[in-house]
Amino acid sequence: QVQLVESGGGLVQPGGSLRLSCAASGIIFSIYTINWYRQAPGKQRELVATISSGGNTNYADSVKGRFTISRDNAKNTVYLQMNSLKPEDTAVYYCNCRPDERRDYWGQGTQVTVSS
Repeated sequence: QVQLVESGGGLVQPGGSLRLSCAASGIIFSIYTINWYRQAPGKQRELVATISSGGNTNYADSVKGRFTISRDNAKNTVYLQMNSLKPEDTAVYYCNCRPDERRDYWGQGTQVTVSS
């Protein structure tokens, strides 16, 4: 059974930082691309960052230069370091792994709220 479990969300002031974690089990984690998505109230889910099995990364324009995605395959964990947070970063953040068109795994999400 594949499980993705996010953690690290919370309330932070504008300009602050958070580090999200996504711990995977039940899957050969190291060979797959892992994605971070977010969904704000009333908005569609959007792709925030991606890291390939080889460590190549891609970011949404809205977070470039502020967010960093990384992975520790020994720990089956992907991280999202979020700096210089803005109120518009407020959302539920989800970890995703899509090994093929028939398998699409999601975590339960972790809430990030940026507010003074």
